[in-house]
Amino acid sequence: MLDVCLLGTSGMMPLPGRWLTALMTRFAGSSLLIDCGEGTQVAIREKGWSVNPIDTICFTHFHGDHISGLPGLLLSMGNSDRKEPVTLIGPKGLEKVVNSLRVIAPGLPFPLKFIELTKAEEVLELQGYHLTAFRVQHNVTCYGYTLEIPRGGKFYIEKAKENEVPMMFWNRLQHGETIEAGGRVYTPDMVIGEPRTGIKLTYCTDTRPVKSIVAHARNSDLFICEGMYGEEEDQGKAEEKKHMTFLEAATVAKEAEVKEMWLTHYSPSLLRPSAYMRPVKRIFPNAFPGKDGKSCTLVYPEDEE
Repeated sequence: MLDVCLLGTSGMMPLPGRWLTALMTRFAGSSLLIDCGEGTQVAIREKGWSVNPIDTICFTHFHGDHISGLPGLLLSMGNSDRKEPVTLIGPKGLEKVVNSLRVIAPGLPFPLKFIELTKAEEVLELQGYHLTAFRVQHNVTCYGYTLEIPRGGKFYIEKAKENEVPMMFWNRLQHGETIEAGGRVYTPDMVIGEPRTGIKLTYCTDTRPVKSIVAHARNSDLFICEGMYGEEEDQGKAEEKKHMTFLEAATVAKEAEVKEMWLTHYSPSLLRPSAYMRPVKRIFPNAFPGKDGKSCTLVYPEDEE
């Protein structure tokens, strides 16, 4: 299962009760962060989670409201006695930007590893995640992220017995190992069925509604998408500043056939996002206004039955 918490939902500047943009997920003892706006570490503590297990931090882009909380977070992680490496992922130039911010956070007790994105789409395997970064359309280079947790096939005792697989090999085969013994080759498909549906989360912000979002968000269990503006009158402003309106986000969610959508990254002038949800739900009924601390746990489909 995947724990998800929307730590901050404000764009441009923090407001009382609304920190700047950040999302945190937890899976199998690992914690992953997407963006790190001002107030992120406070939001983590308000949630009751810890900064220590954070081993991966992804950045959509380098505007201040998405990265300004990083130096303080790194200092807090160091003060929590973390020694293991932390991987940072983001557009080209990431290492230079982070090292500039680290002028006020030198001497960390753990190493930083940098992965700089240069292609329109890049796929990474780390900490049990199948992570896809995909370029979106903002006024600077910006990426969305899809997190997938694959799930292998179910183990079948009957299948193992039919294939005359010795019991001593069952566990190793379940974990994907191929074994040669006694003149025979034993493969995982001799004891397990077809791969099952996993968990999929897609996050994007600071972008116009482009086809890459629909393609990568397709069938996501949860789609977290920016809704900078709630009023239809702000359509021109959204196009000029390369952001999305609530209605545009709802249309993307509908086209991508996601299960649920949370809106985030609100304009500071948008004080009551819930007031604009009625027309949004007419387009995509399972849409909800995100708020700081909004959380859920995504489980494998079979576990919901």
